[in-house]
Amino acid sequence: MNRLRKILGVSLTVTSVVAVLLLAAPLSAGAQQIRKVHRVGLIFTTSPVSEMVGPEPVHPSARAFVDGLRALGYIEGQNLILERRSAEGRFERFGEIVAELVRLKADVIVAPGDLIPRAAMAITTTVPIVMTTSTDPVREGLVQSLARPGGNITGLTLTPAPEIEAKRVELLREVLPGLSRVAYLASKDDRDWHSPAGQSLQAAAQALGVTLVLAEHTSQQFTEAFTLISRARVQALLVAASPPAFAGRALVVDFATRSQLPSMFAFREPVELGGLMSYGVNVADNFRRAATYVDKMLKGAKPADLPVEQPTKFELVVNLKTAKALGLAVPVSVLTRADQVIE
Repeated sequence: MNRLRKILGVSLTVTSVVAVLLLAAPLSAGAQQIRKVHRVGLIFTTSPVSEMVGPEPVHPSARAFVDGLRALGYIEGQNLILERRSAEGRFERFGEIVAELVRLKADVIVAPGDLIPRAAMAITTTVPIVMTTSTDPVREGLVQSLARPGGNITGLTLTPAPEIEAKRVELLREVLPGLSRVAYLASKDDRDWHSPAGQSLQAAAQALGVTLVLAEHTSQQFTEAFTLISRARVQALLVAASPPAFAGRALVVDFATRSQLPSMFAFREPVELGGLMSYGVNVADNFRRAATYVDKMLKGAKPADLPVEQPTKFELVVNLKTAKALGLAVPVSVLTRADQVIE
């Protein structure tokens, strides 16, 4: 009997040990999974970092990106460290900011435009870079092709073709049939006037009999451009699709309102602030989709193998309240095509 008890005791002890080990194994794996924290860098060109912070950032693009990551299971303070940075208009700081994020061992870096990805190319060939609003990554030398980027950079473009800028002036002319003189607010830093989009715009304006008055601004200084526009006796304002213009959208809309100028933008956000119209890509949606690229890269996908996405949907937004304040009757043909009418 004692011998049987000893045998059973040993058996029970072994069984208990095995049970404990079996229970501990998934707990240990779970603990390791929880401890895995990803570091992602998010760089803006001009908007202040204060607009990027928190779980619900003020900046629409930053908010969309955070929401996109959250939907994919990435939560700050749990499995994500989001390193927010902004050059705040000082474009010479792009390389410095990228270098800092590389030193911090960022797993992925996300950035708008072409200038930051280009600066990143000179600093790292290994850290994945996600473009959110590139104009023409192949022409800019950022990727080998849209289908096979070939390096450590991929992401999303802002425009499918230069002709979209021409479409904006055509829509403006449709709302203002007698339009003959338009101010084109463009950034010196982004070479808007000399880009393929700028060339397309100039050709379209000439075909419509519209004279374009170029008013260039620097990243954070609009005063000289506004003064030029005020003296040029233009009938409307067309704003280029550049990061500095987006960052300064409140200033631009305020100027257009005070000057009683109908305005056309590339992004919807200025129209929500009181601009007349916009036609283009939903930038916030691009940032939300950028989260998908980040997720794939964190799971092992290589940027070289992830095709660059081009936008397939464009939205026309019209602010009827602004139109009424300007004494404009927006044609039904435009309103029926609008994706959103603000009243």
